[in-house]
Amino acid sequence: MKRKEAQKNKPKIIVVLGPTATGKSDFAVQLAKDFNGEIISADSRQVYKGLDIGSGKITKKEMCGITHYLLDVVTARKTFTVVDFQKRAYRAIEDILRRGKVPIVAGGTAFYIQSIVEGLIFPKVALNKELRQKLSKISLESLQKKLQKLDPERFTEIDQKNKVRLVRAIEITTLNKKVPELKKEPRYDAIQIGLNWPKEKLDKRIHDRLLARMKIGMISEIKKLHSQGVSWKRMEELGLEYRYISRYIRGRISKEEMLGQLETKIRQFSKRQMTWWKRDKSILWFKPIEYLKVKELLKNF
Repeated sequence: MKRKEAQKNKPKIIVVLGPTATGKSDFAVQLAKDFNGEIISADSRQVYKGLDIGSGKITKKEMCGITHYLLDVVTARKTFTVVDFQKRAYRAIEDILRRGKVPIVAGGTAFYIQSIVEGLIFPKVALNKELRQKLSKISLESLQKKLQKLDPERFTEIDQKNKVRLVRAIEITTLNKKVPELKKEPRYDAIQIGLNWPKEKLDKRIHDRLLARMKIGMISEIKKLHSQGVSWKRMEELGLEYRYISRYIRGRISKEEMLGQLETKIRQFSKRQMTWWKRDKSILWFKPIEYLKVKELLKNF
């Protein structure tokens, strides 16, 4: 278990991470039952109200009475950043620790998790709305080329498929000539439990889950969000399910095309998630069926 000595005297937290459709939510609930824990969701879409089926948000029944934090925090019309997440997550963790319980951070948004585990300190850089609006209209490929030219080092580190982060990095670089290196001050001794299935099993889970979500009303959920004022442009930013289903609703693609493209993109997304996490050698990987092994490990932790 590769944890830095300096962190071993800090309050302990458990982190459950992994690619989409691995069963992180149920696994975290079981851990919370066995270790007197409460759960902080680390999912960049589940913070939004109304993004339930499409984001795979845990239901009250599935929570089994375990308290969850950072679900349904803001309306989908607003933007929720990693800085917003970190502030609220720190607050929740401190509250859980104060009451003698175990904080369990669970989710698939790697940057959210990294912000807590590594204690990232984000620079305070003024926003330039005019520049941001201009950049938001540029294609993903053009943004990648622009950042690569402005700051090659930052380009190699960033999630190159994330348009929002590319825009922010270009904005910071433009205003400051160079993206400030993020300082790290970890507040906790975190053990990171990674969950994953073999590729064939994960692909099948992704397929089955997509069909199940369609059956229980994912299209209706997105129509409802739009009727409540969430624009189609905003829907494009809220993740794969909201992007492709909104295109189907608008008649831009057929239902068959939507399902095929969406499943392919989800699989590609899960692959990118693993590429990110493989860089972190401190993550301990298990199959979700190896719960007893994880439980024994955490007893020693």
